[in-house]
Amino acid sequence: MSRLWDKGTPLDRRVLEFTAGEDHALDDRLVAYDVRASIAHAEMLAEARLLSAEDLGKIRDGLIEIGAAHARGEWRVLLEQEDGQTALETRLTARIGQAGARIHLGRSRNDQVLAALRLYMRDVVAELAAAADSVAGALLAIAARQGEVALPGYTHMQQAMPSSVDWWARGFAAEIRDDAEGIRQTLRRINRNPLGSAAGYGTPNLPISREATRQRLGFDDVQEPVTAVQLSRGKAESQLLFEVTLLMQDFGRLATDLLLFYTREFAFVDLPAEMTTGSSIMPQKRNPDVFELIRGRSATALACLVEALGVYSRLPSGYNRDLQLIKAPLFRGIDVCAQVLVVLPAALDGLRFRPENIRLDPAIQAAARANELVVKEGIPFRDAYRRIAVDIEKESGGQS
Repeated sequence: MSRLWDKGTPLDRRVLEFTAGEDHALDDRLVAYDVRASIAHAEMLAEARLLSAEDLGKIRDGLIEIGAAHARGEWRVLLEQEDGQTALETRLTARIGQAGARIHLGRSRNDQVLAALRLYMRDVVAELAAAADSVAGALLAIAARQGEVALPGYTHMQQAMPSSVDWWARGFAAEIRDDAEGIRQTLRRINRNPLGSAAGYGTPNLPISREATRQRLGFDDVQEPVTAVQLSRGKAESQLLFEVTLLMQDFGRLATDLLLFYTREFAFVDLPAEMTTGSSIMPQKRNPDVFELIRGRSATALACLVEALGVYSRLPSGYNRDLQLIKAPLFRGIDVCAQVLVVLPAALDGLRFRPENIRLDPAIQAAARANELVVKEGIPFRDAYRRIAVDIEKESGGQS
């Protein structure tokens, strides 16, 4: 099978397997976006009189049919094709003839895949942010249901000051909404048109319009100069992974609280039976596996971010093949987060706090008592602090 760069020299199979790696499989999720960007590119070529109206019609119809067939599962990108860009052009040319071979005028696989990737990431941003808002909504529902229930507030894993289910749930909800907004902010880097930059140095002697493809694809602006496009690769991906990691870290902390609250020793919360698993040997067990795996997968998101940053951190300017390796951690990080966002709202919907099991240490009011002394007697806070400390020592019988 011919590759786009094939000049007739046979390629060692080992080189193909090593250089293509998993790229062909990863590109399957970009096919629909590649079709869309390719149609926009073809329409721009026709406007510039670099492509006939007849050929444009064939290309547009052919791409739509190929994209629909892929969506139906009728074909996949093969290893022999290396990547989705080769697969798309090969199928297009096989379907419509030589008109298909005209689609690559004025572009490289480099700006082609980047356009598809940015269109994909744009959709991912909307989906992840909306789903994160749903998790925040589930937490606010807990606050509305049981917000009046008193909870100990902890520092150093010790009861410290009074809190409540309302404060606990709304605190997490506020941070998760902030994470969702952080994800949306990544569009500043994502939503820029790379088409027309080709392999990083433009398209000499071709009167193409980068603005035309920008408008068709809904990008906010054209990324200029063309040399900046390849220099920017990895940045938008890493920024999205960074924001995903922050979101997953908050999910991990939420999960850790609930795992502690669910222990027999605490018994602060109850989880719905359908959200727990069992043991193969201990009949009494109801295991909170969902929250354990949410906590664990926060580490996966962080690992994906570190991997992506490491790929491009020391590259020279221009395109380098290393850059294809960013797709794997990007997709893995997105998928891990998306999986959590599916299960977490359902798990929170069935969660119930058990106020009958929640006990606050009387000493938890110590800071409030010290503040009250300052207000009533006008003494320095440190003096009030020491007086209350002595009082609590006496009240506890020396056991503190």
